[in-house]
Amino acid sequence: MKTTWLKTALALAVGAMSSQTMAAGFALNEQSISGMGTSYAGRSSSADDATTLFGNPAGMSRLTREEVSFGAAAIKANTDIKDASGSFNAGPLNGPTSGSNDGDMVPATAVPMGYYVNPIDDKWALGVGVYVPFGLATDYESGFQGRYFGDYSEVAVITVQPTISYRFNDKLSVGFGPTLNRITGELQSASPSIAGDGRVKVKGDDTAVGFNAGVLYEFTPHTRMGVTYHSKVEYTLEGDTKITGAGFGAANGSKYDASLDLTTPESVDVSLTHELNDRWTLYAGAMWTRWSRFEAIIIENEGVPGPLKGSLAPIVEEQDWHDTWSYALGAAFKLNQQWTLRTGLAFDQSPTNNTHRSPRIPSGDRTAVSFGLAWDPTEDVTVDLAYSYLWEEDTKINRSRSYQNGALVQNYNATYENSAHGFGASLSYRF
Repeated sequence: MKTTWLKTALALAVGAMSSQTMAAGFALNEQSISGMGTSYAGRSSSADDATTLFGNPAGMSRLTREEVSFGAAAIKANTDIKDASGSFNAGPLNGPTSGSNDGDMVPATAVPMGYYVNPIDDKWALGVGVYVPFGLATDYESGFQGRYFGDYSEVAVITVQPTISYRFNDKLSVGFGPTLNRITGELQSASPSIAGDGRVKVKGDDTAVGFNAGVLYEFTPHTRMGVTYHSKVEYTLEGDTKITGAGFGAANGSKYDASLDLTTPESVDVSLTHELNDRWTLYAGAMWTRWSRFEAIIIENEGVPGPLKGSLAPIVEEQDWHDTWSYALGAAFKLNQQWTLRTGLAFDQSPTNNTHRSPRIPSGDRTAVSFGLAWDPTEDVTVDLAYSYLWEEDTKINRSRSYQNGALVQNYNATYENSAHGFGASLSYRF
């Protein structure tokens, strides 16, 4: 039991890296509702509204009027868990692990966004955006069979990005914006003992700086290509780890200072927009994300009393994520001056691997289809609506853990079937 709570906290931290969000790993795509309608196929080249501040800051140079855009996306994920089993293969708890596997552990989640862009002249534009680039929320039922590998996670990154763009000529524009990023998280898990389950709760937060930069090149008035670089951001989450339950003995109710280093990965987004005619616009895009930065989790704990120091040294658990690519194709059709229809198809690789995937990282490669609608009741106002549906390949979990003294080997195996619905709405107003 001396090592149980820290190892469980470690599994929780690993769990913070994934959920059924609308992008791979623990990234979120929901920074633009107009982009959502085309599965983000033209994210770095479309520059249709103020949300280009995130998609490609160079695209602000295409906006001719002062503009504000705000909205939100709602994500509803569904998970079926099949063929589940769990056990302790040694020690006093030897035998099957009891518990349920209800699935649907991701609560409905809202992702807000807001942008403001002001073209200063025909060369310069300034703007600021607030959005959520990474996040998750998972909450398994009480008594989940895989609870010892983590049963609750809530992590979010909120970003503020002041941005500037410059247009060199009719073809070339550039943009740059530093990002101020705030990360918060709460992670929980059960801890086994013959006296009954205990509970481990880890909380932490940090603020760190990164940047986004982009280039937009217009080959012709109807064809343009964009490249956007989103930098890595390095965090050191500081908070505390609290343990409760009779199995912790005299340490029941104790709280210890904790820290966790985490780097959100850099990415490169490349896309092409082509206005086929007055009605049809086509989009294509690809994005590379350096998830291989996530090799392992290390948790540091301070203020641990003497009897527990030997078992609470830093623990490293391999994750070995790999870099990923995502691809998307999209189209928009302008019905008339007021109505535009959009659609898109995307494929997103999962960064996880079969060796280290856990119940808190149950994602696999995914496919998404999207539909969007834009309504322009006046020249000053645009309302965007979008819907996305994604589904993943069946993902197998084969997770085990051996405690340091060798007294206990813990297992959880299951097959996850994941899907998610995304709904978005936004309003853009031009002054």
